[in-house]
This record gives sequence, structure tokens and C-alpha cells, in this order.
Amino acid sequence: MLASFSLLTVLPLCAQTPADREIVLATTTSVRDAGLLEAILPAFERESGYRVKVIAVGSGQALALGRQGEADILILHAPEEELEFVQQGYATSRDALMHNEFVLVGAGNDPAGVRGLGAIAALQAIVAYEALFVSRADRSGTHVKERGLWQLAGVGPGRPWYRESGQGMSATLQIANQLGAYTLTDIGTLLSHKYPLDLEILVEGDTLLANPYHVLLANPARFEWLNEEGARALRDYLLSEETQRAIGAHGWEKFGRSLFVPAVSF
Repeated sequence: MLASFSLLTVLPLCAQTPADREIVLATTTSVRDAGLLEAILPAFERESGYRVKVIAVGSGQALALGRQGEADILILHAPEEELEFVQQGYATSRDALMHNEFVLVGAGNDPAGVRGLGAIAALQAIVAYEALFVSRADRSGTHVKERGLWQLAGVGPGRPWYRESGQGMSATLQIANQLGAYTLTDIGTLLSHKYPLDLEILVEGDTLLANPYHVLLANPARFEWLNEEGARALRDYLLSEETQRAIGAHGWEKFGRSLFVPAVSF
């Protein structure tokens, strides 16, 4: 079942939000798990009168929802798939929203000796050692990035050391922690769920690990029931100076660093 929620107070059973006042946002789980939506959406709902229904899934599932006309607006981090989505006419716009990075994490004893290596060399070392590696294997943006890195490394994951969780990033981190395995994660979800995990960041800072997020408006010409006006209002809010500053500030108080870097500098 797809996870969905609204950030507004639950409405009384006798009350319903008019269709033209509800916006369906399909977003990657990493944005939700990092707590960003809870930080920035309530102000939009209060100021605009719209209610945002959030469906948090992997990027692949979010794109599938968009192709079925089940999302008005999408936040994704799968660049190649996003461009194909636009080219196929399912979205009318695609704007840079923010970015952070992927990191390779694992147990502190680092059996494959990947600490401090580049992303490609680290994967090659994991294959050579046949160290346990847990993949989301869920068509998410993280899974797409992982598959691309394996391809660039010229090696392939194999059994029995390569495990597939088929779950979101939070659950995958927990599995990797229990197994003492390596996994690829976005930095935002990792920091938000670091305690009580024993996983350590072993590979970071490689340009190949860049993790850009974009906001896409679904095309109402394909699905007449889409809330085009509401989606545009939310897109404009996300790209506004105030919200971009809030994105840049998210995480500083708790982690001493921002979980996302805003796309727009002011």
C-alpha cells in the first residue's frame, strides 16, 4: 500500500476538502524521511488554503503515478527518467529544486577496505571481497543511481553477498546495519535516521555521487482532472526565496549541517 499523509490537522469526518483545493504530491521517500516536508508544507497550506496530499514512494513508483494521472506535482531525484517523463509529454515543466549527495556506508570495520576511496573503486573492492551489500532494489532514484555506478565500475553485483531489500531507504539502512553490510544512501535520510545505527560514512564527496532533486508539473492536457492551478501554486512556493532559504536551513539546528542545498542562491 502506498504511504500517504497530509500535514494539516485531520479533518472532521463530516468535512471534506473540495477537489480543487487538494493537491496530490508524489515524492521520493528520501524527501519525506529527511523531514523536509514537515518543515516547509504547513506554511503553504495555511497561506494558500490548499491541502497537500503527499504520496511518498520511490521515484520509479512516483513516475508511474504520474503516468496514470494520479499526481498533480512530483518531486524526484532520477534525472534521466525525469527527462524521459517530460519528453513523453507527462510533465509540462521540470525545475531544479535542491541537491545533496549519496554516500556509501557500512560497518566501521570496513571489511572490503573502501574507506576514502572513490565510488567506483569502492564498488570494485566490494565485488573483489564479496562483502555484503544491501540494495533497495525498488526502482527508486537511489536504486537507479546504484545501478549506474555498478555499470560505470564495470562489475556486477552477485549472489549470495548482494541482498535486495525491496524497501525504502530507512528500512534498507536498518537491514544493512543488522547485517554489517554496505549500502548506498542519500545523506539526508542517513542523518535523519543515524541513531541508533552503527553504520559509518565510508565514501563521500565523489562528483559521481551528486543527488539533484527536481520538481515537475504533471500535464493537464493528458488528464483533465489534474489540479493545474494548485500544482503551479505549490511549485512557485517551493522555488520562492523564502522556501529555498528554509530548504537550505533544514537540518542545521539538529545536525550542524543542511540536509539539502537549495537550487537557487539569493
